[in-house]
Amino acid sequence: MLRYDYVPMPARGPLRLPEGKRVALILTFNLETWDLTKDTDRPYYAGGPAILPDVLPGDTPDFPNFTWREYGQRVGIWRLYDLFDEMGVKASCTTNAVTFERRRAMTDACLERGWELLAHNYEQGELLTNFAKDPAKERDVILRTIDTYERYVGRRPLGWLSSSLRGTLNTASILAEQGFLFYCDIMNDDQPYRLDTAAGPLVSVPYSNEINDFTLLTRRGLSTDAFRDVLIEELSTLHAEGAKTARLMNVGLHPHVSGRAYRIRALREFLQFAKGLDGVWWPTREELARWYLENSAGHMPG
Repeated sequence: MLRYDYVPMPARGPLRLPEGKRVALILTFNLETWDLTKDTDRPYYAGGPAILPDVLPGDTPDFPNFTWREYGQRVGIWRLYDLFDEMGVKASCTTNAVTFERRRAMTDACLERGWELLAHNYEQGELLTNFAKDPAKERDVILRTIDTYERYVGRRPLGWLSSSLRGTLNTASILAEQGFLFYCDIMNDDQPYRLDTAAGPLVSVPYSNEINDFTLLTRRGLSTDAFRDVLIEELSTLHAEGAKTARLMNVGLHPHVSGRAYRIRALREFLQFAKGLDGVWWPTREELARWYLENSAGHMPG
């Protein structure tokens, strides 16, 4: 079982990043792949939460939603890769295991750049919460994901983000049992911290469903300028707070959302701002997790 203490920010010791940096900034590309149909007559969001409101049964193709997501795989991700290459910035990519097999160009592009690649479930529409009361089946999903990742990457994954952030009470323990270093589903903090499980500790390196293009652009309908301004405001505030104790900022990006032509400017202008700000560290999640384990004495009480 997963356990972590409630430790409010004022009760913590100061956290000091390498070279006195104030904010660890991580930008996450989600390289996700869905089944077009599933063998069920229950509602299924082909391609994730629907942009059109009429939810179809799983055995009926939902082309508007599926191909909306597919735009990111065919076009949007390459616009994002080009931007990050232009800016000299690396992303931390998450991938469903089936992306290696069905959309391999996406994962190859990440690996060719030497970027970080995290395990992100087997298939995006197969949520771990479907097996919340069946840990054996949940373990099977995780093991299949690990096996596929290892086959294509050449080593076992060290970090995990559940598809749709739908982990269970058993997920963290299964990951620790399998030698994972960090876990990203617990989105309750602006700092990394230690999670305890029955199989040993993990470092929480939080993802964000708030600082996230899907939330800001699709659910809330922000303009390109407003999206940029939210990112700049978040980083500015965290940077100011980081003078006292360091902070973490994750930006969740989906190729079919922020990879659109009329939105890419928001990321370019945010990256320009971030690169011009002293005190920003650009680690991988693995780098941050390893650093935290070696340098977190006195951060959390006990």
